[in-house]
Amino acid sequence: MLQDSYGRQIQDLRISITDRCNFRCFYCKSADPMVHSGSETVSLDDFYRLSRIFVGLGIRKVRVTGGEPLLRHGVERFMTQLSSIPGLEDRALTTNGWLLAEKIQALTEAGLTRINISMDAVHRDKFARITRTDGYDRVLKGIAAAQAAGLEPVKVNVVLVRGLNDDEVVDFAAFAREWSLIVRFIEFMPLGADRNWKRELVVTAREVIEKIRAVYPLVPIGRDTPSSTALRYRFADGPGEIGLVAPVSMPFCGMCSRIRLTADGKIRTCLFSLQDYDAKPLLRGGASDQEIADFICRLTRLKEERHHINDPDFVKPDRTMVFIGG
Repeated sequence: MLQDSYGRQIQDLRISITDRCNFRCFYCKSADPMVHSGSETVSLDDFYRLSRIFVGLGIRKVRVTGGEPLLRHGVERFMTQLSSIPGLEDRALTTNGWLLAEKIQALTEAGLTRINISMDAVHRDKFARITRTDGYDRVLKGIAAAQAAGLEPVKVNVVLVRGLNDDEVVDFAAFAREWSLIVRFIEFMPLGADRNWKRELVVTAREVIEKIRAVYPLVPIGRDTPSSTALRYRFADGPGEIGLVAPVSMPFCGMCSRIRLTADGKIRTCLFSLQDYDAKPLLRGGASDQEIADFICRLTRLKEERHHINDPDFVKPDRTMVFIGG
């Protein structure tokens, strides 16, 4: 079992297969098209090989992210490859939903088991301001297609930013009830390309739950597993569910089970790591699977105990969310 120096078992791998995205959400990607590499320097076959090695070390869940992963040519074949790996129990995808309706059938046939769809506004005009796109109808269509394909429960991710979309918390709760899905509110983190994070812009999980409880009765469910990121609540009087992901106000580092692969083939042991570990020299230098496995085990031992967002000397990572992957 892959384990860090603090005794945490690492079972979740997140793979950013591209840093390209057709949305430009300000908390993630700059409006400046030059503030991303646009280069896919690692083949999907190499990502498959790395995934197979990781699963051999105890990884049980893989989430495919980006950028926008559905922009990567061959993503359906990559999902089929992941499905062929013995011992890999869960194959998830995070998407902005733009291409989802047209790709969902192929993805589910390829073995996709779960999906998260990013949607940061219920109202069309605000959605356009946040994403800098006109994709509102396409995202709703993607959500409906995912539900029709049987990927239940569909999760909708909402990054809340004070003064931008925090006035839609109750509207999103109503959306969860109407669509019978899970809406997960995520605290704003200091990973934006334009470096616009301020602590006062963070809408805490406590604020969110208080706003919703003032309108709808909620029953706490807890976390799916000790290492799950979201605190869950169901509505007492109807369908739908709320999730709270609170890395700023309620850090869950102590139970972290995640490790990440970036679109350019680097391994990150924490979302807020200040250092990456490049796997490309091994991939391209003829290293054996065992040599790559030994490399992964060594760097996993270096996994940070926690992030330092709440420390006065916190240093923001150089790489931003669009490079790292959600």
